[in-house]
Amino acid sequence: MNNLAPIIRDLGLILIIAGITTLLFKKLKQPVVLGYILAGFLVSANFHFFPNVTDGEDIKIWAEIGVVFLLFTLGLEFSFKRLMSIGGAASVTALIEVSCMLVVGFSIGRLLGWQLMDCIFLGGILSMSSTTIILRAFDELGVKNKRFAGLVFGVLIIEDIVAVVLLVLLSTIAVSRQFAGMEMVMSVLKLCFFLLLWFVGGIFFIPTFLRKTSKLLNDETMLIISLGLCLMMVLLASSAGFSPALGAFIMGSILAETTQAERIEHLVKPVKDLFGAIFFVSVGMLIDIKVLADYALPIVLIIVFFLFFKTLVVTLGALVAGQPLKIAIHAGMSQAQIGEFSFIIATLGLSLGVISHFLYPIAVAVSAITTFTTPYMIRSAGRFYRFVEKHLPARWLKTLTRYSTGTQTISQASDWQLVLRSFLTQLFVFSLVILGIIVLFSEYLRPRLLQQFANPETANFVTAAFCFVVLSPFLWAYATRKSQPTAFANLWRNKRFRAPLIFLEVIRGGLVITFISVFLLLFFSFSTAIIGLMLLLSLGFAFSKKIHRFYVRLEERFFNNYNDRERQLAADNRIELAPWDAHIAQFRVPADSSISAQNLEEIATREKFGVNIAMIKRGDSYIINAPSRFEQIYPGDVLFAIGTDDQLEQFRLFLESEVNTTSDSALQDVGIVLKKLKVSASSPFLGQTIRESGIREKTQGLVVGLERNQRRILNPDSHLKIQLNDMLWIVGNKTMIESLKRKAEL
Repeated sequence: MNNLAPIIRDLGLILIIAGITTLLFKKLKQPVVLGYILAGFLVSANFHFFPNVTDGEDIKIWAEIGVVFLLFTLGLEFSFKRLMSIGGAASVTALIEVSCMLVVGFSIGRLLGWQLMDCIFLGGILSMSSTTIILRAFDELGVKNKRFAGLVFGVLIIEDIVAVVLLVLLSTIAVSRQFAGMEMVMSVLKLCFFLLLWFVGGIFFIPTFLRKTSKLLNDETMLIISLGLCLMMVLLASSAGFSPALGAFIMGSILAETTQAERIEHLVKPVKDLFGAIFFVSVGMLIDIKVLADYALPIVLIIVFFLFFKTLVVTLGALVAGQPLKIAIHAGMSQAQIGEFSFIIATLGLSLGVISHFLYPIAVAVSAITTFTTPYMIRSAGRFYRFVEKHLPARWLKTLTRYSTGTQTISQASDWQLVLRSFLTQLFVFSLVILGIIVLFSEYLRPRLLQQFANPETANFVTAAFCFVVLSPFLWAYATRKSQPTAFANLWRNKRFRAPLIFLEVIRGGLVITFISVFLLLFFSFSTAIIGLMLLLSLGFAFSKKIHRFYVRLEERFFNNYNDRERQLAADNRIELAPWDAHIAQFRVPADSSISAQNLEEIATREKFGVNIAMIKRGDSYIINAPSRFEQIYPGDVLFAIGTDDQLEQFRLFLESEVNTTSDSALQDVGIVLKKLKVSASSPFLGQTIRESGIREKTQGLVVGLERNQRRILNPDSHLKIQLNDMLWIVGNKTMIESLKRKAEL
């Protein structure tokens, strides 16, 4: 025991004090993060009434591990699908907020006479809100289901992504010590390339690996593999010149798309809690009362400016995004605090040695005080809105209302706009990935292989061969994947658009040839490159069918892995009950509804609530029976939904609209009914899948339930085969269902 390592003594001291302080803060109903920070101050050399941590360097290393696991678990809670489903309002609000707060923080620093890097990092610190504190405040105040809360959650997700990018950009600025425009652009492009490459590679391999080894993965093995994958990506990110935190976040977001996401999150949580506590304790260890006293005036100034401008810019951002004044003010007053990512940004500045010693304790003080003010600001948002509404000129209120309503009105993009937008997006993404892979192999792999092979030509050929193997799926995808196939086909039927469409395809083909030529010229002489180009193009044309079949298998594997979690969730959440326990209700979409401008696939009523949208009534006479998943929702639409009482109530709360359960006579007026159909031996769709049967087209309806061998399934999968004596429950056009029923039950 006399040889007890200092790190063990320090950890014991930290955890005991942290445990006591967190119990105290829980009793006071305050965030435990503040308890960890207080514990750090109590065990630091700046406080002399407790035993102190003796080896601060070891604690810093453990704190760095804590940052890695914090970002890893944040990635597990994140989803690329979730990001894509976030409305434009949250994205616009977040980008305006972060941009403005970077300027505000920088300006405050200059006003105080601080150094350039202190000002830049202060802007980054003040631009991030605290997800933990906001969630806790929303839970305690019972506003988590309010409409403005949805906007705030979307803004927080975008903030997390921007924060990861900020870590990269601030690292670049810190190293170069100047705003090098071209260097910044190259850093962003490099980041985008590696994000795409890691994401595509991770989704292609990792879910397959976990699925094939699932029988061997007990909790212990799953934990070890998960942490191993996390640290592997940390190593790759560091090797590529990025922060370790970025690698941890990327691996977490990849694993978030697998069927094991919830299990991994559950297993990793104790590890994250332990190392996360050590990280926040290390934050508290940097608090110096003398520094806080010396900088009391700047702290007060920063807090006042921060609370005012943070509320203002979030409110303005939400208004610009088309949100009503009430929603904008509530969102603005909910995000006036700094939190976890702000500490990580400050830690980055300290580790790089580019910020002054006083900035970190100032950030901690601002975070602590704004944490206490957050619940009061959220609670007073309603009163402040009424004050603003009362004192704003009537014409301003009218203008804001008209603007908010106008932004909710959807102007549907034309087919040509869809094709052109898709073409330009593909051009950017594929160009970035293809050129990035070529540079990666030529600049990084080839020099290493030249050291391994005695013959340089052999090393060059091996590098080129590996490079082409990795490149070929992307080249083939870019060459064969049409931009918006449905819109493209619609335009092709119009002869006026054939020439522009042909021109776009010529550009696509020319770019593919250019990419191949660049690849060959980087590895071979000009004459060899010309011969290689001709050979590759000839092989591509000669074996196009086989190559395409191989590519389709790769693509199917990627998308199967990408959608694996959703399929698993749908299977787990499938409710087996009699569809006739469900009924039809109608909902009117408010003018300022959050689902406006989204299609049914994005809203995911079936996956989230078990509710089917059987019909959409638009205006007085336009009716869409059995709308497809790509049908967009407009303000004022009447949605005819089918589900149980509980499901429809959940959907009502989501939509925040009054529900009017339709009577039989009302359903007869719109021609929509729920009918059962028994499948006989002579039924025309016996043995077919629900999709192949064409029931949707023949009834302008949906199969919402199936009864087979006393088993009842709501929302059967469209690939389920119809068998003899199945009882199908269909919601759709009454006349068409009756006609189909007579044929099927003959």
